[in-house]
Amino acid sequence: MENKVSLEDIVSLCKRRGFIFQSSDIYGGLQGIYDYGPLGVELKNNLKAAWWKTMVYERDDIEGLDTSIITHRLTLKHSGHEETFSDPMVDCRDCKHRMRADHIVDGKCDNCGSKNLTEPRPFNLMLRTNLGPIDDGTSYGYLRPETAQGIFTNFKNVIDSTSRKLPFGIAQIGKAFRNEVTPRNFIFRVREFEQMELEFFVEPGTDEQWHEKWVQTRLEWWKKQGLTSQNLKLQPQKKDELAHYSKATTDILYRFPHGFEELEGVANRTDFDLGSHSKSQEGLKLFAKVKPNPDSTAFLVIQDLEKKTAVVPFVIEPSAGLDRGVLAILTEAYTVEKLENGERIVLKLEKHLAPIKVAVVPLAKNNEKIVGKAKEIKHTLQKLGLGRMKYEDVGNVGKAYRRHDEIGTPLCITVDFDTFEGDKETVTVRYRDSMKQDRIAVADLEQFVKNYFV
Repeated sequence: MENKVSLEDIVSLCKRRGFIFQSSDIYGGLQGIYDYGPLGVELKNNLKAAWWKTMVYERDDIEGLDTSIITHRLTLKHSGHEETFSDPMVDCRDCKHRMRADHIVDGKCDNCGSKNLTEPRPFNLMLRTNLGPIDDGTSYGYLRPETAQGIFTNFKNVIDSTSRKLPFGIAQIGKAFRNEVTPRNFIFRVREFEQMELEFFVEPGTDEQWHEKWVQTRLEWWKKQGLTSQNLKLQPQKKDELAHYSKATTDILYRFPHGFEELEGVANRTDFDLGSHSKSQEGLKLFAKVKPNPDSTAFLVIQDLEKKTAVVPFVIEPSAGLDRGVLAILTEAYTVEKLENGERIVLKLEKHLAPIKVAVVPLAKNNEKIVGKAKEIKHTLQKLGLGRMKYEDVGNVGKAYRRHDEIGTPLCITVDFDTFEGDKETVTVRYRDSMKQDRIAVADLEQFVKNYFV
């Protein structure tokens, strides 16, 4: 089953309705960099909140962290990124187009079709930044290419402040930067993006079982965000595809408009990172006094008081691209339905992800009584803390319904002339997916909305 939505459909919706814009658009834009609009920031924040709730709040074995974006150069030296974090780059001698060597098809330039290409050469993906007032080439750091290293370098701080025992994890959501040679497919491959990463520390020897467990856990989580089984699949990486730190990695692939590609990777990083930072000469000098075991050169360890030993844990890393998650969710939710009087575009988002939870619509925008009641209802519902509620005054209820179908609003509440008829004030509640309408007493609205979203 192929997705019927095209990438052009998604891009058009995102700009038209305020989900995602090209960054610096008035100056021609920056390739591979995007801004999230009024609805996009809500969708993105809702997805982050769902991840954090599942990872940190609903578990007893995970702590949260938020580390700096600018990273010490020695961190990325000893993590192996300075030496290995690069893509093979090729230039077309005829049109001067630059592309990744592993993206070339039939030895031809993807811009002009020429076969007059240069030999592949490594292109470092990390963005370097000067630190301090003088740019002398010696005082610099990097914009982090992944959020993981901040977790590893803070491992001992977290252990000392929380007294955690294995197995346990450290979770982080944050920006990362990669100077991609060829950004492509909208927000799928970009130069500035957000990651949702967990480093889960386990006893060596239990890592393979934990790896498989996390693969299945993460797959099921994406299904709860609305992605269907037929558009998801697992793909273990081949040995020659593995990152320099990985013993094994399984990718969770999603069927994007441009085909199946990685949505999230679950890697078994073994003790590569903690071991590398522990054994660095700079680290040994700084932490010589706190080595837990005279026979060990590692200081990023966790002690087992019962066994009276210290171990460098193995690490299982589920790492998801937040922007890719947004694109997958938009792709899955985008639906075109045929109606008797035409068609409608509807975003069938899961309720907890919808940018706007409820739209309150006055039937007559010039009627003070109707408008006043609609605004009152909106402010009352906003205080429930369920997310953004919107007062929608477009002067046409039909247009309001179509607009909120298209942006994924689950409920529309209409205040009309009948609201004030009878003993109780009532409103019309319209459901996005079915377009069914119910009449509900205003006094019952708060409880109704709570029950609907909780």
